[in-house]
Amino acid sequence: MIVIPRIANVTLKRFSCKLNRPMHVRSCLSDCKKAAKLIDGKKIAQEIRTEVKAQVEEWVKQGHRNPCLIAILVGEDPASEKYVANKMIAAKEVGINSQTIRLPNTTTESEVIDKIHKLNHDSSVDGILVQLPVPAHICERNVCNAVDPLKDVDGFHTTNIGRLTLNTDTFVPATALAVYELIKRYKIDTFGKNVVVCGRSKNVGLPIAILLHSDANNELPGCEATVTICHRHTPPEELAFFAKRADIIISATGVVNLIKPEMVKPGACIIDVGITRITTENGKTKLVGDVDFEGVSKIAGYITPVPGGVGPMTVAMLMFNTYKAAKHTIHSICSE
Repeated sequence: MIVIPRIANVTLKRFSCKLNRPMHVRSCLSDCKKAAKLIDGKKIAQEIRTEVKAQVEEWVKQGHRNPCLIAILVGEDPASEKYVANKMIAAKEVGINSQTIRLPNTTTESEVIDKIHKLNHDSSVDGILVQLPVPAHICERNVCNAVDPLKDVDGFHTTNIGRLTLNTDTFVPATALAVYELIKRYKIDTFGKNVVVCGRSKNVGLPIAILLHSDANNELPGCEATVTICHRHTPPEELAFFAKRADIIISATGVVNLIKPEMVKPGACIIDVGITRITTENGKTKLVGDVDFEGVSKIAGYITPVPGGVGPMTVAMLMFNTYKAAKHTIHSICSE
């Protein structure tokens, strides 16, 4: 088991950026004549959940209570309901006590923040998350910043984002951590590689870029890649230019078929974070990502499916963050 430096007693197998490029590391530039290798997010997520469960059991054997996660859900968005339900199922599986606090769509911002403050001062609660998006009349940033940074298992508080930019121990946003972990567990070489991140959201795209571009010799080790961030105002021809030269493409935009086969370098690693529900020609609905999976999988070396790629990994990494919160391994954060 490899341990991230200075994150005591909270470990994931192989969870580190190993950057000396040994011979057994599989480069992104694999044989392009073969179909891309599927990056199985469901399989890796189950491995992580099993690891966290074992750590929670050992924690409880030492005389501690089970970790506790509270989710706040404002409104009745069906997608949010599903996401929260999946998180509660995962929590039960790994031995984390959990509860969903449901608030009506008419709840005011101050009422949500009051609820958060009460949870901040509840010593039996280790992790707090506010399911996003919140209704339009509520400021997302104010709500995220109301959560105690030491209980902010989503990693959205400005304190935790700031610590991430400095590569110090913190709660890394779960989706970014999911992408990072998939790359590491599949031994995708990142040292000096060109990476394109499509999407610049402060919760997903930016944290991914920070993890991948930064120095490995830090408390929170980075991956030493050369990262280009593209976004909605990047001209299509420029996006294609950067993507074609990328060893790794990570897309988190919610734009269906944004990444097409002609934009992909043979053997590249493709991580599809996007998820969109579409209606097919026969009237049925299905989930798709940002990547033309059928076409790109014939060119890429590695590729994540949608669903079954980053999604289940995000839930698994949230469980990891919650256990980490319970163990109080993050120090020197001044609550605001």
